[in-house]
Order: sequence, then C-alpha cells, then structure tokens
Amino acid sequence: MENSDIPAGFPQPIPDEPARLDISNVRVSYNGHAALQDLTFQVAHGARLAVVGPNAAGKTTLFKALVGLVQLSSGQIQIHGQPLGHHRDCVAYVPQREEVDWRFPVTVFDVVMMGRFGRQGWFKRASKVDREIVFHSLEQLGIADLAYRPIGELSGGQQQRAFLARSLAQEPHILLMDEPFTGVDFTTQEAALDLLEHLQVQQVTAMVSTHDLTLASERFDQVLLLNKRMIAYGSPQEVFTPANLSQAFGSQVLFLDGVAVVDQCCPPEEEIG
Repeated sequence: MENSDIPAGFPQPIPDEPARLDISNVRVSYNGHAALQDLTFQVAHGARLAVVGPNAAGKTTLFKALVGLVQLSSGQIQIHGQPLGHHRDCVAYVPQREEVDWRFPVTVFDVVMMGRFGRQGWFKRASKVDREIVFHSLEQLGIADLAYRPIGELSGGQQQRAFLARSLAQEPHILLMDEPFTGVDFTTQEAALDLLEHLQVQQVTAMVSTHDLTLASERFDQVLLLNKRMIAYGSPQEVFTPANLSQAFGSQVLFLDGVAVVDQCCPPEEEIG
C-alpha cells in the first residue's frame, strides 16, 4: 500500500525490497595504479552516509563504480542483493559541477526530464505523468519558474538544484551526490539537505561525498572515511577520531581546541577516469 503522504509517481517505501548496498573486496585501477583497493562495506536500506576523504581519495571513483561508469578490477557490487545493473535506473547520480558541460543547449526542464528517460525510453514521448513528476521535482527544489531557461544561463546554485531535481524525477532507490555543497550558496546547500530529509522519509538510501567534517558529523547518520581504502566506517563519533583523521588526511588536518579542521585550499578531487 502506498504512503498517502508521498505524491503519486514518487518513490514509495519498499520494506520488502530493501535498497541495501553491498560492496565486497572492490578494487579499481587506472593504468596500473589503484584508485580504490580492498573496499568492503554495506549500506543499510534508507541510510544517510557521508563519504569523507582528501582529494584523490577515491570518492568520485567509488560513485562512478556504483553506476557502472568505471570497471571494477576485482570484487563485486550488489544492489537489492543483485549484481550491479540488474535494476534499471535504481541509482541516481549527481556529479560534481566541474564534470558537466554547461554550454550544452538544453533548458532546465530538459535536464530534469532526463531523469525520466530510464522509465520512458530515449525515443518515447514524455507522458502526462512524466511531465507532472518533472514539474513537481522543480517545485520541490524551488526552481519551477526557471523551467524554460537555458541551463547554461543559471547560477551555480541554480544549476545544482536542477541536477538535484533531475535525480528526484528519476525516482531512485539510492541517491549518490558527489560534492554537492562545494561552490554553492547556503540556500542551495539547505535545499540539498532538505531533499535528503525528504528522501529518507521515503526510505531512499543516500551517499554524499563532502570535505566538510562538521556537516558530515551533524547531518549524517554514518560516515565512510576513505583514502583509496576504508579508514573507518560507522557513526560520526566512531569515525572522527584524531587517529582516523590523521591517517586519512595526514598534514591536511589540524586540531584546534580538539576540533578537527581540514585544509581545503585545493579544489575538489579530480580522479583519473
């Protein structure tokens, strides 16, 4: 039975099919160099997980592996207990803004409608339901008035909201967001966090990479601390210890009055591939 508090067409709770994510002994290499190695962990159904680590720690590589954009050197990934790719359009991915060609001549509406392609097919006309879901997604992110503006004319925060709306329109069971808070205004950051709250009610699993230790500690249930391999995994209190942070960040982390501060002078990571 559908939850009456959730709009028609949006993901419903799926207690009989938990969106569990199992990563087992995953290794990814580029030109003989390991980007991820011996990575094993499980993300529970409906969890909110912050993926934290320094630049080039493998965060982007992990997300791309979870949507099949990079090939595993070894190991396996399972979603709903099935091999990666078994569930069509189950995982939505919001990439870093730097990876998107904003000059591509499409409107905001077109971008969000791309989230429906996995359900309607590339060459089928959008249905009334598709259009309703797209506009509802735009409204939830507060950019319905920008629907027919070219995506390249928007501010960075508005562009990020458009991609968040696209992921919402996809009706995912698992949402991956790669550095969504980098280079955006406070209002956009709060819109993204509100979206995560909304999706958690619907039992959608969310993984978000971030450099912000305070944000990860205050707004996420669990943290994966990563530097090509897993340093620690658990609650923020369990993960963010001086020993773990020093192992992950090295000289990039400072402790001021017992509070960890990461030097973020460098831009978001750009990994090979």
